[in-house]
Amino acid sequence: MLLVTGGAGFIGSNVVAALNDAGRSDVAICDVLGNTGKWRNLARRRIVDVVPPSELSGWLEGRRLDAIIHLGAISDTTTTDGDLVIETNFRLSTRLLDWCTANATPFIYASSAATYGDGAQGFRDDPSVDALKALRPMNLYGWSKHLFDLAVAERLARGDKLPPQWAGLKFFNVFGPNEYHKGAMMSVLARRFDDVKAGRPVQLFKSHRAGIADGDQRRDFIYVDDAVRVVMWLVATPHVSGLFNVGTGRARSFKDLMTAAWHALGAVPNIEYIEMPLAIRDSYQYFTQSETSRLQDAGYNGGFTALEDAVDAYVKGFLDRPDRYR
Repeated sequence: MLLVTGGAGFIGSNVVAALNDAGRSDVAICDVLGNTGKWRNLARRRIVDVVPPSELSGWLEGRRLDAIIHLGAISDTTTTDGDLVIETNFRLSTRLLDWCTANATPFIYASSAATYGDGAQGFRDDPSVDALKALRPMNLYGWSKHLFDLAVAERLARGDKLPPQWAGLKFFNVFGPNEYHKGAMMSVLARRFDDVKAGRPVQLFKSHRAGIADGDQRRDFIYVDDAVRVVMWLVATPHVSGLFNVGTGRARSFKDLMTAAWHALGAVPNIEYIEMPLAIRDSYQYFTQSETSRLQDAGYNGGFTALEDAVDAYVKGFLDRPDRYR
């Protein structure tokens, strides 16, 4: 059996789908379904259990698992409840790491590009303690993920025992099907697609940084299928451990992303630039771009989908259909 925490969420439900497609029906998930429609992400999936996070410790007692894929987290970059975020994103991760170590179980977990902060230290996935200590995340979410990366690195540096496989994945800007429950944390493409389809103008943020044009804020946008392929490769390659960026290695603008959606529909772009909210202006990342060499050096050769092709697949295969779920 495999356990996927956050298995009803965005990346998690796509991982569950990939596991099912690979013939694995013995998949349990740990998640809170709530009332945002997350259950729809699993409506076509085969799973053996849905474990509430509050019951996870008891559920794990005496159990043997092939791996834990730990994707569950509070991922809202604007959240302010520090105690809840640390309990969910750091302390639970630590308990799962301890369990996997004690039970010799592979442990694959989600980190985030938010750990890089404003990018002043670059985006190199150096797993050393010194390199990690130099990073300065700009929000609570990124800090919580950074704390766990650092905790793993310190155990490794001390020579402490770790799971037979451990892998932290610094996901960059993932987009694709099954992100619809995320509200304001959905990709701008998912949030604004109905405007694109209806011919209404799409609002993007103005720039508040000299030398960067409105709409030219750049991210390493990666299609969820590509992110899932990395997870599946790690599941199939248990001798590989480490901290890895998961991004395409090419930053593209929000304007590029939305223009690709209009092109997928054969429509003319219509963008309106608005002021960036003061609440996020000081912590806004203007550029992220993954360095991909460590993942490739570890043996991954799955490649990454070009932005225009990814947007075309997302729009035509999901967003522009009555049923948008995978």
